[in-house]
Amino acid sequence: MGRRRRLRDGSGLLVVGGEADGVSVRVPLEIAGSYRARTKGLLGRDSVDGAILLSPANSVHTLRMRMPIDVAYLDRRFVVIAVRTMRAGRIGLPRLRSRHVLEAEAGAMAEWGVKAGVQVAVVEG
Repeated sequence: MGRRRRLRDGSGLLVVGGEADGVSVRVPLEIAGSYRARTKGLLGRDSVDGAILLSPANSVHTLRMRMPIDVAYLDRRFVVIAVRTMRAGRIGLPRLRSRHVLEAEAGAMAEWGVKAGVQVAVVEG
């Protein structure tokens, strides 16, 4: 536990799974840790290579987005609380225990094995 880690804007890797069977999925990750980067998110994009992590965050919207997205709400230990697919033009309700939000193109999270209860890891750099 201890101090909370503050994520900085930049790139990294999202690592999904690997605890039980040793097999993990590694996904290119864009990290949005500043207010400005979180506010911009995926707005104005037609696609995303991998995923984007908004931190800290507990809700998102898809107003002015061009595509549907998968949204995963993560707790402070990076355990997935819930995953939702949001169409463009929607406002998501805040999740009380959420400290981070992961966004990707619709359908991607199911392919990666991101679902409620799964532990993910964020590797910066």
